[in-house]
Amino acid sequence: MKPAEAGEFLGAPRDGVVHLPARELDRRLAVADGQLRDRYPGEPTGRQPLHTVYVPADLIRTGLALRWGEQALAALAEHGLPYPEELHERIGRKLSTEPIEDLRVDFEDGYGRREDATEDAHARSVAAFLSARPAPFTGVRIKSLEADTRPRALRTLERLLDALGTIPPNFVITLPKVSSVDQVEALVSLCRQLEPAAGQLRFELQVEMPQAIMGPDGTCPLPAMIHASQGRCVGLHYGTYDYSAALGIAAACQSMEHPAADHAKQVMQVAAAGTGVRVVDGSTNVLPVGDTAAVHAAWALHLRLVRRSLERGFYQGWDLHPAQLPTRYAAAYGFFREGAPSAAARLRAWLDGRDSAAQRDSGARGTGYLDEPATARALSGFLRRAVACGALDIGEFGVDRSMLDPL
Repeated sequence: MKPAEAGEFLGAPRDGVVHLPARELDRRLAVADGQLRDRYPGEPTGRQPLHTVYVPADLIRTGLALRWGEQALAALAEHGLPYPEELHERIGRKLSTEPIEDLRVDFEDGYGRREDATEDAHARSVAAFLSARPAPFTGVRIKSLEADTRPRALRTLERLLDALGTIPPNFVITLPKVSSVDQVEALVSLCRQLEPAAGQLRFELQVEMPQAIMGPDGTCPLPAMIHASQGRCVGLHYGTYDYSAALGIAAACQSMEHPAADHAKQVMQVAAAGTGVRVVDGSTNVLPVGDTAAVHAAWALHLRLVRRSLERGFYQGWDLHPAQLPTRYAAAYGFFREGAPSAAARLRAWLDGRDSAAQRDSGARGTGYLDEPATARALSGFLRRAVACGALDIGEFGVDRSMLDPL
């Protein structure tokens, strides 16, 4: 064996054993390195909305988002949500200025089946509505690519995009009831054919079929679906009620916190980790309507479910009714504001001590935590989300802009 040149080895030979040259390891692992970079680019650092609001296409009207905010404020005025006083002004401001963060125009279950001419007309009229950017994030949910709804899904998308012309920022297509990698590949091909010169179409997949969690060969298709999207998939949305019904769970027991729901979402979370695809929780169909007692009961449930999702790392969910907006923001703002002081102190200690063992030890003694780089990234991400959604202002709890930069 020819002696290796200086600097080629990973370390000095021990006990006469010659180590494999570093460049040989690089050669052997080059393909794996490339696949790791391509398949797992890391978590996105841009803003993620707290929720997605689904509104049937036939109910879309100019000023819809502000009307939802007005209805949410009216519900608060009538029924009085018991949440901390410090959140009152902040939530009121949010409902007045940006009540809906992500608006999805629905041509699927919430819309139903219509005459072709009717859905064609709605697709064209919705294009003008979306062009005006009624919310920071927008999109459209088409019908599924299953055989019986496939022609209508294609027709709606064609007419919408033709009328839209230019793709608005933060616009996505939602594909419901995904059950195979083939459907994802077909949607990628469809996007290439239909997207205008200005902008690239992106989509999110709704996981509401058990076949998306476990395929016929006993493996989970979700990783293959994500990678088959060729970077176009930005989210996996859990469908609470379709998924539960498909498993035979009784209607009264269908819930975001059912063990079957937790299992599906944990599989989604693992499949999407590091890919840049975000996982979104579902909804509760218990609406805050009726007398004050009924509204308060529904609000208490929604508050608890939203908080539960946040604690499990699901930072976005669905809302189905204007009166769910107060509890969406109350739960999220409470969660972020409660965690911000500790997160800021720990992150500041880590930033100050990352280059010195003595400083790290001092920081650990001061906060009670010996945090690692991965935890520091999580702390920064937490504060970044808090500021982006309006729960926190720069300067509060010692948070400055340096803490919000991706680490």
